[in-house]
Amino acid sequence: MYAVIKSGGKQYRVQSGAQLRVESLPAEVGAAISFDEVLLVGEGDNLKIGAPLVSGAKVKGTVVAHGRGEKLKIFKLRRRKHYQKTQGHRQSYTEVRIDDILQG
Repeated sequence: MYAVIKSGGKQYRVQSGAQLRVESLPAEVGAAISFDEVLLVGEGDNLKIGAPLVSGAKVKGTVVAHGRGEKLKIFKLRRRKHYQKTQGHRQSYTEVRIDDILQG
C-alpha cells in the first residue's frame, strides 16, 4: 500500500516502513506525527484519488531525526554589467519513518 501526501508545499509518495526527509517540522525526536493531507491512496489496482484530498485518510509516522542538508550555492551574474552575487543556504529537514497508512 502506498500514499501521496503533502507536506511543506511538496508532495511525497510514501509506503509503510519507509523513511523520508520532509521540510522541518516542529516535533521532538521520537514523537508520533500524523499527515492529514493525503492526496492519493493506492494498493495494487485499487486507487482512491482525492478531489483534492482523500476524506478520512491519514498517514502516521514517527520523527527519527532533525538535520540540515548540504550547502547550496546560488551564483548570479549579469554579463557586461559588472554584477555578481553569491549566496548560499542549508535547508533544515526532519526525517520521518512512516508507520501506517489509514484509508478512512
